[in-house]
Formats: sequence, structure tokens, C-alpha cells
Amino acid sequence: LWLKELAPSHALRRWFAHDPAKWQEFKARYFKELAGKAGLVRELKARARGRPIVLLYGAKDREHNQAAALKEYLEKKLAKA
Repeated sequence: LWLKELAPSHALRRWFAHDPAKWQEFKARYFKELAGKAGLVRELKARARGRPIVLLYGAKDREHNQAAALKEYLEKKLAKA
């Protein structure tokens, strides 16, 4: 399953430009975008319950990329459930 609609917007990716100094602000903006896609997030959370999922990214930086941010977002949402 590829939910490409859950990726950060093109504008947000361009603004971030993989600059670690912008990481916290990137996550805040991306999380806000994800909050507006609640149906897709629910679908992904449902698929993630009780089984592993794979989040792919194309960035060279393993710590500051959209998959790492999405993982953090999902973990917070699953912890609240």
C-alpha cells in the first residue's frame, strides 16, 4: 500500500530542504498537514496495529526525513488510542 497523500506537501518539502536546523519546525508543519488527513491516518493506523509496517524515504539523512517524522506522529497517535 502506498499512501502518497500522506507525504509532506511539495511546498513543505522544498522549504525544509533536508536542513536539520529546520527539523522541529518541519515536524510541526507536517503534523499539522497530517491532522488534515485524518481518514488516511486512521487507515494507516489500522493497518499498523499488531504488525510491522515499512515507511520508505529517499533522503540520505536517516534521522531527519519524512518517514522518521511520520513514524513519530503515528507512535504518538497509537499511544493515545
